[in-house]
Amino acid sequence: MQILINLANGIRSWLEGMGLSAASAEVIMSAVGALAVVIFILTHVIILILAERRVAAFIQIRKGPNRLGPLGIGQVIADVVKTLSKEDIIPAAADKFVFKIASTTLFATALLTFAVIPFSKGMVIQDLNIGIFYFIAMASTGTLSILMAGWASNNKYALIGGMRAVAQMISYEIPMVFSILGVVMLTGSLKMSDIVLAQKNMWFIVPQFIAFVVYYVAATAELNRAPFDLAEGEQELIAGYFIEYSGIRWALFMMAEYASMVAASAIATTLFLGGWLAPFGLDTIFGVTIPGFVWFMIKLYFMLFTFLWVRWTFPRLRVDHLMHFGWKFLIPVSLANILVTGIGIYVYQRIIS
Repeated sequence: MQILINLANGIRSWLEGMGLSAASAEVIMSAVGALAVVIFILTHVIILILAERRVAAFIQIRKGPNRLGPLGIGQVIADVVKTLSKEDIIPAAADKFVFKIASTTLFATALLTFAVIPFSKGMVIQDLNIGIFYFIAMASTGTLSILMAGWASNNKYALIGGMRAVAQMISYEIPMVFSILGVVMLTGSLKMSDIVLAQKNMWFIVPQFIAFVVYYVAATAELNRAPFDLAEGEQELIAGYFIEYSGIRWALFMMAEYASMVAASAIATTLFLGGWLAPFGLDTIFGVTIPGFVWFMIKLYFMLFTFLWVRWTFPRLRVDHLMHFGWKFLIPVSLANILVTGIGIYVYQRIIS
């Protein structure tokens, strides 16, 4: 991984040596990093499509895809070709401009969240001083795209799905932000790399376990994944806000969900699981040095597996239970966690002073 970082620094120096200013070279390197993130996300969308089916089959004690290619890998390729070849149908009574851009903006905002995620030391597109704030802002913007899709379709089921998504996502954004505040209080910084380095002696999942659980539940609701997939409940809304979408526009909604799931897992890894830091400081195992990127990916895949596990284990909640759980339980618990964290920091500062 250090080789990749050195290569990036070498390319930056080469661009500056060609007469480009440092700012121009930085813009080009950011564009290259953005392209790498897009490739990373598209690759993981394909992986997660297959993993979703394999995990579901394992939990439900059945085989899952196993005919096309080894382990059913060819099934994903067939689905991609089928989706891309489908006709793009736009309802005659729809608001065509809003209808067209809704899925694109949702996927774009999901990609933008990766700009501040440090995959390893120095391996981040923009290590902003307000990295956490940026992530929350980008993640919250997706709510608008879902509402746009539901309203522009001119379909009552789509509209109900869009309104449910707004109510659900805004409600669960509050405890999710409150759960992150505990980590910010311990670190004293909104910068992602600072948060990772602050976990050198102890991962924040230990002192902030309640915050981790609140974040995980709220993130699941933010992703509209079961058991919180009320916005697309088939029994009631026949797929909800994207019911009128087909072809590549429908695929963008699915890709945005998986991209957001990867982003939510990456943030959980960064905030609570030590990011690229090795567990117990074991950077070297049997004489082999494990790069920080590898540790980050191991933790990321663990979080992704738990999201798949939860989806195929728990039944869907009722919409009123969903809202009550968020407002009457998660928010008070997250506020209590902030209070206890503040008291703990105050007592600790008094003791060491």
